[in-house]
Amino acid sequence: MTDLSTFLTAHPDAILVDITGTQGSTPREAGAFMLVSVNALWGTIGGGQFEFMAIANAREILAGTGGAITMDIPLGPEIGQCCGGRTQLRFRRLTQALKDELEARLAGEIDRLPEVFLFGAGHVGRALASALAPLPLSVTVVETRQEELANLPDEINTRLVPMPEALVKDISAGGAVVILTHDHALDFLIAREALERTDLAYIGMIGSATKRATFASWLSREAGGDRAWIERLTLPIGGSAVRDKRPEVIAAMTAAEILTALAAYRMRSSS
Repeated sequence: MTDLSTFLTAHPDAILVDITGTQGSTPREAGAFMLVSVNALWGTIGGGQFEFMAIANAREILAGTGGAITMDIPLGPEIGQCCGGRTQLRFRRLTQALKDELEARLAGEIDRLPEVFLFGAGHVGRALASALAPLPLSVTVVETRQEELANLPDEINTRLVPMPEALVKDISAGGAVVILTHDHALDFLIAREALERTDLAYIGMIGSATKRATFASWLSREAGGDRAWIERLTLPIGGSAVRDKRPEVIAAMTAAEILTALAAYRMRSSS
């Protein structure tokens, strides 16, 4: 999706449609918003007939032919939806002050995004970076090889370092670590650093049951780690529900694992 600043530059005359309240089951939460110009959209308030009605109303305001400044929409059979709840909307024509407010709000949201560090940009690393790029995450790919950092999505941060394991301590609490390097010894060093922390939402490593057993033995015998740490390590990543080892499939399954772990961590932290 086009970033907000680019949209605002290309479509300076637009309507901000934001959800001010919800009751029952709804496709989006209060605070979600979208921008509607004469011929373009940015964001979504949930899709379906409900969103079509909001877009039509916003464009009536833009055209000066009517349109309401608020709407209270029941999400039921009368509009061809079956959520069963209600959503209240507010419509405001963009001013410079409102544009500044939106950009500041999104900047704040970006600063609060969960951090996901991918150690290694081989086939699965690149596929996982591509799977995570459109999601509300701050994704960083770490490599020791310059050439492997080429051709990653623009949204991805990159770090070229000689000792990747040294970066683990800098990951924000609640973040995720995925270990996918070309070197098992390096994988183990990174995993040990990650498992020594107790505030990460997800620690995963590419590999097999044999690699898991080898790492557990190394961890307790040579690395001075607690053997119980292995219980916090997802190895192999991607689960076993889909037996397909293509990088894109592993990436899709791992992305789901990461999102689930991040959500669970947020729930634990807020309770």
